[in-house]
Amino acid sequence: MRAGYVVLVFCGLVLGGCWDRTEINDLAIITAAAIDKEEDDEKHEIRLSIQVFNPRQLSSGQGGTVGGGGELTAVYSGTGVNISDAMSKVQAKLPRIIFWGHCKVFLFGEAAARGGMAEHIDFLIRHPGPRNRAYLYVTKGQAKEGLAIKTVLERSSAEGLRELASMHIGMAVTLVDFRNMLKSESEVITVPMIQEGGKLQSPTAIQTTPILIGSALFKKDKMIAHVSPKVTRGIMWLRDEVTHAAITVRPPHVKGDVSVIPSRSKVTLIPVIRNGKWTITVKVDTEGDVVENGTLLNLMNPDFIAIVQKAVRDDIQARIKFSLHTIQKELKVDVANFAGAFHRKYPKEWERAKNRWEKMYPNIEVKTQINVKIRRPGLISAPAGIPQDEVINK
Repeated sequence: MRAGYVVLVFCGLVLGGCWDRTEINDLAIITAAAIDKEEDDEKHEIRLSIQVFNPRQLSSGQGGTVGGGGELTAVYSGTGVNISDAMSKVQAKLPRIIFWGHCKVFLFGEAAARGGMAEHIDFLIRHPGPRNRAYLYVTKGQAKEGLAIKTVLERSSAEGLRELASMHIGMAVTLVDFRNMLKSESEVITVPMIQEGGKLQSPTAIQTTPILIGSALFKKDKMIAHVSPKVTRGIMWLRDEVTHAAITVRPPHVKGDVSVIPSRSKVTLIPVIRNGKWTITVKVDTEGDVVENGTLLNLMNPDFIAIVQKAVRDDIQARIKFSLHTIQKELKVDVANFAGAFHRKYPKEWERAKNRWEKMYPNIEVKTQINVKIRRPGLISAPAGIPQDEVINK
């Protein structure tokens, strides 16, 4: 009986919940990280820069706008043959343990992206610390400068870039998305690209200079091209990633513009193999609401709504065709993963053709089928601020 009590007491001591705790005061909390290729090619080293949260500034109530080396964050850097090696050099400069759990954003310099990201992504996914849902960006110039972007509304550049990605104004790619695209049939990856950090060093600059400058396209793990925001918008339609957009059109033979915001969109890829010819149809079904009517048309008239619907349909079609010309005819990269659509529907044919896909892809005939429905003309019927006798009702 006494032995039983001894065992219970011993178990109670062993099961204590705080014996291996790590206090938050002992952690260096990373909010963003940047990976750059070192200029000395002979050493083949990379530079890891981390943006670390500075709790002392927050507790002192000084706050304010921040960036790399700002009030609420500080930047530490180290070089090495890979991220793990560089991280050990950074850790030697810090009195606290590096903690990846709150890292929201990973920035890759353009040189590092063109040199290949497979090894970097392997560390970020394999290591238990980094979040798989953290967002990825490619930066013009050095990624470290991206950590120094000044923000007006957010406490750090990391928080600003995270909010920008979560709004889906441009491409939004996480670590998991990158890995999944790398494993797709086309092996083509799209990552949002941001302006060179050196051009966004003041609140005034960030208010007048766009942060997003399009997308970086990768073949396997290496960046091969940078495409404009206009091409990116068409790619987002092809990939069914348009969630926030304003489509402004000018209906034919009508004075003024109409702006429509899609409330629901669905894109379906329909591949067809017939008599040895491979074709694919991009079917777009979208619904939207009119948010601004700069014409004299009373949009309560179904005939006028039909005119606006056709104008929106033509605009979406033009965006898709413009992007397809760039990615299919010029760059010859399967950004929309047409390969995956053919693989799912025609697995046997795909197995025979997959080794020739890069040569086949530029010659695939792409058709579009776009259906647009405007469900709501807005809170008013006739155009506001226009005399009633000038409104066109029919």
